[in-house]
Amino acid sequence: MAIYRAKEVAQMSDTELVENIDKLRNELIEQRGKVSAGGAPDNPGRIRLVRRTIARMMTEQNKRRQNIDSA
Repeated sequence: MAIYRAKEVAQMSDTELVENIDKLRNELIEQRGKVSAGGAPDNPGRIRLVRRTIARMMTEQNKRRQNIDSA
Protein backbone atom coordinates (compact mmCIF):
# COMPACT_ATOMS: atom_id res chain seq x y z
CA MET A 1 0.00 0.00 0.00
CA ALA A 2 1.28 3.42 -0.88
CA ILE A 3 2.05 6.24 1.50
CA TYR A 4 0.06 9.33 0.53
CA ARG A 5 0.97 12.97 1.03
CA ALA A 6 -1.52 15.66 2.07
CA LYS A 7 -2.09 16.91 -1.50
CA GLU A 8 -2.84 13.40 -2.71
CA VAL A 9 -5.22 12.78 0.18
CA ALA A 10 -7.07 16.04 -0.52
CA GLN A 11 -7.71 14.93 -4.12
CA MET A 12 -9.27 11.60 -3.11
CA SER A 13 -13.00 11.04 -3.05
CA ASP A 14 -14.78 10.10 0.17
CA THR A 15 -15.06 6.44 -0.84
CA GLU A 16 -11.38 6.29 -1.78
CA LEU A 17 -10.47 7.66 1.65
CA VAL A 18 -12.52 5.03 3.44
CA GLU A 19 -11.13 2.19 1.30
CA ASN A 20 -7.52 3.32 1.71
CA ILE A 21 -7.88 3.79 5.47
CA ASP A 22 -9.18 0.22 5.74
CA LYS A 23 -6.29 -1.13 3.66
CA LEU A 24 -3.73 0.79 5.67
CA ARG A 25 -5.24 -0.35 8.97
CA ASN A 26 -4.99 -3.96 7.81
CA GLU A 27 -1.36 -3.40 6.82
CA LEU A 28 -0.67 -1.87 10.22
CA ILE A 29 -2.21 -4.88 11.96
CA GLU A 30 0.00 -7.21 9.91
CA GLN A 31 3.14 -5.21 10.69
CA ARG A 32 2.36 -5.05 14.40
CA GLY A 33 1.60 -8.77 14.37
CA LYS A 34 5.06 -9.51 13.02
CA VAL A 35 6.65 -7.41 15.74
CA SER A 36 4.58 -8.92 18.54
CA ALA A 37 5.40 -12.43 17.32
CA GLY A 38 9.05 -11.64 17.88
CA GLY A 39 10.02 -11.21 14.27
CA ALA A 40 11.67 -8.21 12.72
CA PRO A 41 9.52 -6.18 10.33
CA ASP A 42 10.73 -5.84 6.75
CA ASN A 43 10.96 -2.08 7.13
CA PRO A 44 10.87 -0.81 10.73
CA GLY A 45 10.00 2.75 9.72
CA ARG A 46 6.99 1.59 7.75
CA ILE A 47 4.78 1.34 10.86
CA ARG A 48 5.34 5.01 11.59
CA LEU A 49 4.63 6.02 7.98
CA VAL A 50 1.42 3.98 7.88
CA ARG A 51 0.20 5.51 11.14
CA ARG A 52 0.88 9.02 9.87
CA THR A 53 -0.86 8.35 6.58
CA ILE A 54 -3.94 7.05 8.39
CA ALA A 55 -3.90 10.22 10.50
CA ARG A 56 -3.68 12.39 7.38
CA MET A 57 -6.66 10.64 5.85
CA MET A 58 -8.73 10.86 9.00
CA THR A 59 -7.89 14.56 9.31
CA GLU A 60 -9.14 15.12 5.77
CA GLN A 61 -12.35 13.24 6.57
CA ASN A 62 -12.92 15.45 9.61
CA LYS A 63 -12.27 18.62 7.59
CA ARG A 64 -14.86 17.53 5.05
CA ARG A 65 -17.39 16.75 7.79
CA GLN A 66 -16.89 20.17 9.35
CA ASN A 67 -17.40 21.86 5.99
CA ILE A 68 -20.66 20.00 5.49
CA ASP A 69 -21.88 20.77 9.02
CA SER A 70 -21.05 24.47 8.79
CA ALA A 71 -22.72 24.92 5.40
